[in-house]
Amino acid sequence: MISGFADEISPDLDKQLQVVKGLGMKYISLRSADKKGIADYTPEEFERELLPRLNEAQVKISSMGSPIGKISVDSQEEFEKQKHQLEEICKMCRASGCGFIRMFSFYIPEGKNPDDYRETVISRLKEFVAIAEKYEVVLIHENEKDIYGDIGRRCKIIFDEIRSPYLKAAFDFANFVQCKEDTKVCWDMLREHVAYIHIKDAVYTDNENVLCGTGDGKIEEILKEAICEEGYEGFLTLEPHLVLFDSLASLETEAAENIIKENKAKDGAEGYGMQYRALVDILDRIGARR
Repeated sequence: MISGFADEISPDLDKQLQVVKGLGMKYISLRSADKKGIADYTPEEFERELLPRLNEAQVKISSMGSPIGKISVDSQEEFEKQKHQLEEICKMCRASGCGFIRMFSFYIPEGKNPDDYRETVISRLKEFVAIAEKYEVVLIHENEKDIYGDIGRRCKIIFDEIRSPYLKAAFDFANFVQCKEDTKVCWDMLREHVAYIHIKDAVYTDNENVLCGTGDGKIEEILKEAICEEGYEGFLTLEPHLVLFDSLASLETEAAENIIKENKAKDGAEGYGMQYRALVDILDRIGARR
């Protein structure tokens, strides 16, 4: 099932819903709406301001695109704050029927060895997982650049250490490329843990994001194996990063211009549509249902 981070279309939720419906999509990953990140909504605000519009549009939420774990591993204060935010987001999942919350494994201080933080990371992730388990929501760990689990080997450590049905992998092709990882090697290492896939591509030469299937992510090869040979039936979530959309600066650790050197579409809606059609072409070529 195709979903996507619809805030790349527009900061306005109504515009997001208009575009995804026009493409025939029935799901979005809700990262931000009306210029406000999902973690900044209370469950009451979510049910009052966002959920009725989603229901009216008949668009469901594939995942909550939360910033949980997107903090310094050294910040106890931010960690305590995020535990409360995670509880609140879990309540939003319960209200909307969403089963997944995207999250991360903490930024490592510049110049430090991520492996030195293994015990702290695992301990804190276990606390997040315990919260998710109470609500029967699955945390999906994204391999974001500059966090502990940014490369395949450390992602595997996380899943080996925390054997829980409430912690799975959100496999992001572009992020692995931007960490100079071979995505096929990472897929082979993590495939048993993958419950969610982000459709985003990049190139090794300068880390720039490109249209899916045109970069070094090996998206078509891996999707063919995952869907046609292994029976993957989870979400394929568009995260184009083809246009400098409003909230990008707050979502990336490096300057936005380093990963999007120039807009590849006239606006977010066009870039989102380009990514959707490129993915559909890939699925058609490999003979996958959609």
